[in-house]
Amino acid sequence: MSDSRSFEATGQAGFADYFALLKPRVMTLVVFTAFVGLLVAPASVNPVVGFASILFIALGGGASGALNMWWDADIDAIMKRTKNRPIPGGRVAPQDALWFGLVLSVVSVVMLGLTANWFAGAFLAFTIFFYVVIYSMWLKRTTPQNIVIGGAAGAFPPMIGWAVATGGVSVESVLMFALVFMWTPPHFWALALFMKSDYRDAGVPMLTVTHGRKSTRAHILVYTLLLTPVALAAGFTSIGGPVYLTVAVVANAIFMWGAWRIWRRDEDVATADDYQVEKKVFAFSLLYLAVHFGAFLAQAALKPWGLGGW
Repeated sequence: MSDSRSFEATGQAGFADYFALLKPRVMTLVVFTAFVGLLVAPASVNPVVGFASILFIALGGGASGALNMWWDADIDAIMKRTKNRPIPGGRVAPQDALWFGLVLSVVSVVMLGLTANWFAGAFLAFTIFFYVVIYSMWLKRTTPQNIVIGGAAGAFPPMIGWAVATGGVSVESVLMFALVFMWTPPHFWALALFMKSDYRDAGVPMLTVTHGRKSTRAHILVYTLLLTPVALAAGFTSIGGPVYLTVAVVANAIFMWGAWRIWRRDEDVATADDYQVEKKVFAFSLLYLAVHFGAFLAQAALKPWGLGGW
């Protein structure tokens, strides 16, 4: 990270700026997958406890985002899609973002432990540590495998939600983790294919920068192929069933078709339309995760009526 004095705040920060530090788009994924993990777990949770737990998990996710923005302010200032974030934009001072993230981290972990159980609280603490230290401070700037290993941070929330309800882990929660974990690389590499100059200019060793577009396209195909059996395997557990399996088969077929189209393209003769493929695959990857976790919810809702599950 560059010297924080390079990013002196020039104006008074407003609520919207501090909210932006929480990375609300990422927080939405955290909340949704944690919420699904909680609801499909084989243990009932008091609605008030459940609501409070999801709120504190969301705060923990937001704390991770704020600390990430504090650490990455130097590269955020270079990349086109991040240069207007609160710190490089001069609206929030780096030290304010740091303290904001640290306070939210402590509050979210302690309150989740008191509200639900200390296993879930410790799990949230580890997730924040993993995202900020392991991914942001170490992997992101040192290896093209940054998004592969670092993607675990975004995959933990459904396990935390499950832990809120059960106080532990299970095959089902691990498979929900694996689903998000295996989805993350092809999702981000599809984005990197049309954002290559940003990562190169910022010195981030994304796969497109270190190994080129051809290798990245091959990696997208491989990880998509590896993702499919993970997604289908979840359908044969207690959180799966015919509804989920139907959704998973269709969604994975579409995702694999897109990955294959990206892989087979010849860069030397590619047309403008060909370069839209990765954008379409990236857009579908956003829908991919939503429909899988939505299918988990639908399957759970059908079980009391004897219409879902195995």
